[in-house]
Amino acid sequence: MKTCMFPGQGSQAKGMGGAALFDAFPDEVAAADGILGYSIRELCLDDPRGQLDSTQFTQPALFVVGALSYMARQKAGEPEPDYFAGHSLGEFNALHAAGAFDFATGVRLVQKRGELMSRASGGGMAAVINADPAAIEATLREHGLDRVYLANFNTPVQVVISGDREQVAAAQPHLQKGRVLVFPLKTSGAFHTPFMAEAQKEFAAFLATVALDDPRVPVIANTTARPYEQGAVAATLASQIASPVRWADAMAYLMGLDGDMAFEEVGHGDVLTKMLRANRAPAKPAVASSAPPAPASTPTPAPVVHGDAAPRTGDANAKVEAWNQRYPVGTRVVSVQTSKEPLTTRTQALVLFGHRAAVYLEGYEGYFDLDELNVA
Repeated sequence: MKTCMFPGQGSQAKGMGGAALFDAFPDEVAAADGILGYSIRELCLDDPRGQLDSTQFTQPALFVVGALSYMARQKAGEPEPDYFAGHSLGEFNALHAAGAFDFATGVRLVQKRGELMSRASGGGMAAVINADPAAIEATLREHGLDRVYLANFNTPVQVVISGDREQVAAAQPHLQKGRVLVFPLKTSGAFHTPFMAEAQKEFAAFLATVALDDPRVPVIANTTARPYEQGAVAATLASQIASPVRWADAMAYLMGLDGDMAFEEVGHGDVLTKMLRANRAPAKPAVASSAPPAPASTPTPAPVVHGDAAPRTGDANAKVEAWNQRYPVGTRVVSVQTSKEPLTTRTQALVLFGHRAAVYLEGYEGYFDLDELNVA
C-alpha cells in the first residue's frame, strides 16, 4: 500500500514549485491569481515583497504548489495511492487530491484560513526536541504554565508547544535540560490551541457556505489520526485550527495497517520524509543542564572574517558542516532578523526538524537559522 503526504507551513521557500510546474497548469494558475488578487507564480518563485513567510500568503502558496504537484503526478500517469495525509495546512491538499473539493474551492479555503490565522496575536510557539510529551506536560504543570499547550506531535521526540507568548518563553529554561533542545518558532499566533477558538468559529461559518464531498480515498485527519468519517469534512477542518496535530499517531496508524507501507511526499521539500524516519525508528527521549552543552571537541575553524555571512548552500547538512568548519563555539554573530547587538554562539550548528540549519545563541536563549546570521 502507498500513502501520499503533503507538507504544511514551515516548508515554504522562494523558488518552490519551479517555473515548469506553473507553466504546465496555466488555467489553474490564472484561477488562483483571480481568487487571491496577486500572482501566485511571482510569490512562489521570486517573493519580491518578502511575503512568503507571512501566514496569509504562505498558506495559499503551499496549497497551490502541493495541488499542482499532485496534478503533475496524475498527468504523468502515476496510480492513485491508497491513503492521503497532510500536515496541518497539508491536510487541505490531501482532501483536494482525494476529491473532497476542487482546486478553486481549495484556494478559497486556504486563503480564508490564512487570513483568520494571521489575525492571531499575542501567541508564541516553540519546538521541543528529544523530550517525551508526558515529561513536557509535567514540566509545564510544575511551573504553573497553564496557558501553554502541546500543539504538534510530529515524532515521538519532536513536539511543538504553543500558547501565551510570555509563558512559552518562560517554559524554555525549564524544558531545556540535558539533550533537550527548544527552538522558538517565528509565528504571531498560538496555532492549534484553544487560543484559536475565535478563528475556528469564523472558519466553521465559512465552511458552511462551501460545497464539500466525502473523500473518495481515505484521508487521515490531524485531529484524530484516523480516516475522515463520512459527512465530517467541514467539522474536522474547522476543529483542526484549534486542535493538536497528531502527526506521529497518524504515521503509526498507517504503518500499523501495512508494515511495508510506502510513503511519497508531494509538494515542496522533504520535511515529512525526514520526520518519517524518526516515526519508523523512534529515538529514546532525553532525560532531563540549563542549556544544551557545547560539544566536547570543536573542529579547528578557519579565521573569522568580520562582516562575513553564514554559508548559504541549499542543503541544511552542508550548511552545518561549512559553519562548523569555519566558526568555533563562542563566535560573535548578529541576527539580521532580531538582534542589533552581537550575540555569542553556545553550540556547534546542527540540523533541526530534518531541514533547518541552526545554532544556539547565548543572550537570546534560543536557536537561530544560520541564514539569518552574520559574523560580527
